[in-house]
Amino acid sequence: MRLLHEEVLRACGHEPIVASDGIEAWATFERQTPPMVILDWQMPGLDGLEVCRRIREHPQGDTTFVLVVTARDGADDLTTVLDAGADDYLSKPVTPDNLQARLRIAERRIEVSRARKTAEEELRRARYMAGIGETTLTIQHEINNPLAALMTNASLIQSGVLSDEEVKESVAVIEEQARRIAEVVKRLRQIQREQRAASVEYMGEQRMIDLRGDGGPTAAGRRK
Repeated sequence: MRLLHEEVLRACGHEPIVASDGIEAWATFERQTPPMVILDWQMPGLDGLEVCRRIREHPQGDTTFVLVVTARDGADDLTTVLDAGADDYLSKPVTPDNLQARLRIAERRIEVSRARKTAEEELRRARYMAGIGETTLTIQHEINNPLAALMTNASLIQSGVLSDEEVKESVAVIEEQARRIAEVVKRLRQIQREQRAASVEYMGEQRMIDLRGDGGPTAAGRRK
């Protein structure tokens, strides 16, 4: 049966990796994580359904196409195969035509899965880059506003048109705006030291910084 599978796989343009039992099949998958796996339900060591379950629990096994070959064809048996995480099944006796048909189904599913994953990655990156742009705008807003007020009051003092009382008021404004800028710089330094603690989850494992320091969502966070 394995020789038949190998020949059909090669005829369809695939390079088969053969395992003689369930334990070897699982070890082979862990090493190479192929995009498609054909399992016999009844195998020594580990049966095909147990290997299938382990594949689905593997970090890279969610997109693997799993085809289970079995002599069982009852309704309950099919449900058991699908509940184990298999994508398709093939009843024995297996013929080259039937196997080729299942392989074509698998190839299309794998192609669609790859295209969807690529699209998701591109969308994730686009959103992440948009978040970076919004974070940059947040930094500009946090610093430019107090900086403008600081420079305006400094110019007024330099102009010599202010009374002593007005000079004191302008100096107080300059001190306050300088303090605001210093707080932004302090938060940025804290983010560098404790990036995970000072950031918010944005897309999956991607994280964006929270400049406001109040624990609320950033502009990027609201897009999540």
